[in-house]
Amino acid sequence: MSVTPIQDEINRDLGIGSRVADKSRVRFLNRDGSFNVVRRGLSFFRSQNTYHAMLTMSWVQFFLLVVAGYFASNAVFALCYLACGTDAIEGINATGIGNQFLQDFFFSVQTIATIGYGRILPASLAANIIVSIESLVGLLGFALVTGLLFARFSRPSAKIMYSRHALIAPYRGGNAFEFRIANERSNELIEVACTVTMSRLEHDAKGVPMRKFYPLALERERVVFFPLQWVVVHPIDERSPLNGETEESLRESDAEFLILVTGTDETFSQTVHSRSSYKHHEVKWGWKFSDMFLAADEENVGIDLRKIHSIEKT
Repeated sequence: MSVTPIQDEINRDLGIGSRVADKSRVRFLNRDGSFNVVRRGLSFFRSQNTYHAMLTMSWVQFFLLVVAGYFASNAVFALCYLACGTDAIEGINATGIGNQFLQDFFFSVQTIATIGYGRILPASLAANIIVSIESLVGLLGFALVTGLLFARFSRPSAKIMYSRHALIAPYRGGNAFEFRIANERSNELIEVACTVTMSRLEHDAKGVPMRKFYPLALERERVVFFPLQWVVVHPIDERSPLNGETEESLRESDAEFLILVTGTDETFSQTVHSRSSYKHHEVKWGWKFSDMFLAADEENVGIDLRKIHSIEKT
């Protein structure tokens, strides 16, 4: 079955949409793999997924949020105990509202964590009701945080290191588009595959700019094992979309190279992926990658990941 030009353009669209792609000159894909996309028209609560946000935020943000929630919940319950009156909590000997709030706060800490030293205890019906509510909140809260911690630790993800620059380097009597990747973690990735797509602006017969997407054929699209480094190579031949391109033409066409790396995490037996991109100004011409391999010994072969960005003039 033959593929029409319109079908071919649709297949190359990558889900970005030609209308958006034609008008935007901002990079679609950031170096960290995030997209420069804004979606509007939904309310904040409808568009948010709390569970997803808690799993994907940084560890610093996660722990700050947990600590803030812990202190905020104890402060709220301390205010509730304070509102019950001075005789609601037995064992509090405080002069002044500030000291009483402080002791109510630490009583809340003991209650929400089910510590209960026994010196301070609720003495009124209202205080006992609040204690019952707080104990339930504490049980649910700690269970929720424990589940989130486990999910964050157990969630498989890829941490691929990309070279700072892509290169147009000499390759087998011609040139090739190249970049280098390595696994930052000590886990093993198997069946690692890479897809590279070039995006650039072109003009139709009427001079209207249109963004086109071209998949780049790689010398090797998949490696079975990925213990060291991988220099991803797209040979520039007569069939390559980069054939005849220059540094100036890539800049004028606002070229961007979109990268998707997928593989299987051997520990979890689950598929993981990583994304990145190179804009035209991040492509170096006439350079090659420096050697990363360590001096070989009789037992091991190694690489120096500090040299993944190292390049040298050809």
